[in-house]
Amino acid sequence: MKGGSNSVNKAAKNSTVGFVSLGCPKALVDSERILSQLKLDGYDIVGSYDDAELVVVNTCGFIDSAKEESLAAIGEAIAENGRVIVTGCMGKGADAERIRAEHPKVLSVTGPAAYEEVVSAVHEYVPTPPPKDVFTDLIPASTVRLTPRHYAYLKISEGCNHRCSFCIIPSMRGDLVSRPIGDVMDEAEALVRSGVRELLVISQDTSAYGVDVKYRTGFWQGRPLSTRMESLCTALGELGVWVRLHYVYPYPHVDKVIPLMAEGKILPYLDIPFQHASHAVLKRMRRPAATEKVLGRIQNWRKQCPDITLRSTFIVGFPGETDAEFEELLSFLDEAQLDRVGCFQYSPVTGAAANQLADPVPEELKQERYERFMLRQQAISTQRLQSKVGRDIEVLIDSVDEHGAVGRSSADAPEIDGRVHIPGASDFTPGDWVRGTVSRADEYDLWID
Repeated sequence: MKGGSNSVNKAAKNSTVGFVSLGCPKALVDSERILSQLKLDGYDIVGSYDDAELVVVNTCGFIDSAKEESLAAIGEAIAENGRVIVTGCMGKGADAERIRAEHPKVLSVTGPAAYEEVVSAVHEYVPTPPPKDVFTDLIPASTVRLTPRHYAYLKISEGCNHRCSFCIIPSMRGDLVSRPIGDVMDEAEALVRSGVRELLVISQDTSAYGVDVKYRTGFWQGRPLSTRMESLCTALGELGVWVRLHYVYPYPHVDKVIPLMAEGKILPYLDIPFQHASHAVLKRMRRPAATEKVLGRIQNWRKQCPDITLRSTFIVGFPGETDAEFEELLSFLDEAQLDRVGCFQYSPVTGAAANQLADPVPEELKQERYERFMLRQQAISTQRLQSKVGRDIEVLIDSVDEHGAVGRSSADAPEIDGRVHIPGASDFTPGDWVRGTVSRADEYDLWID
């Protein structure tokens, strides 16, 4: 959202809504669903505060810095527009009370994935648009997407059954609730028909898909499908587009999707949140702690699918983390040789159990460990990317300008991984698949000349 000086538009237009979406891809999907319903109901979605009769702010509450950003966004929307509805991860419990205390002018506060409540609140404060022409109404309204036309996030479940000590997601979004597999596949099929070339499968725990419904059987295209990760991946692999898996916990049944990657049915890419490698730290995190088994399975995955890309995230400076435990993490990096890695310095989150742990790590030591971690992983990433020089790869084009094209390989998720640069190639269109030979590489990106 942005401000503006043209107040005539606000007077001239009826039933306009502005939207601010913060947080992760899962929250982005929530925003898309709310916006799609508002559009279906006849509202115009506008991009400035002045043109909007009301602004919806979808908040993020994962860590305290994200909460501060959300509160600032709410304050800006109130200052610029005056009529604000708040939803999202900050919309429950103590955070909701904080929002109302700091911003008493907000009209409504609801929690995450509260689609119907948000739309009802909009209806309450902004008049429902008048009926359209009867013939126009026969044309289905298109779904609002906040990603480029050629890729989309496909959320397969809500909530999480884990109780990691550093995380408050279950208290915000509840326990795992898997979507019916038929509904997921219908949405995926519709996205592909609309021009999507890449489906990014997301949830809080993709590997747990279906466990809450005991893998209940659903139906797609008239045939039965079990509501479980491997069945979903098999079906998605029939759609003829890239399928990328995110937030995959390393449960044993994950091994069953590796052959699909080796066969080219889904992308050879796994985003696995390992978080740490020390048994003691993982225990304090309330995370699985079988590091040796994980290393063995990584070796097995690469044996079955040599082109697999492994991405993960880690936390340094967790309460009680000793020098020896941090060295265990660095040793794990050396052994695992992960392709893509993100790292966060531990930050307390209001309401998280980890806040009660003893021996907090000093901030300067967190920073030192973060820098050492990233330097070690940078060397690994550089070496792994250099090994791709001279190889032919397929690239999905994301953007094109007068200087050339920029895209991603199967090893690169949007926004978080590297890019593939094709200088001078300006005759492509975003969403094109092209093949080329890698000519050079740096720490994060590849080039095709």
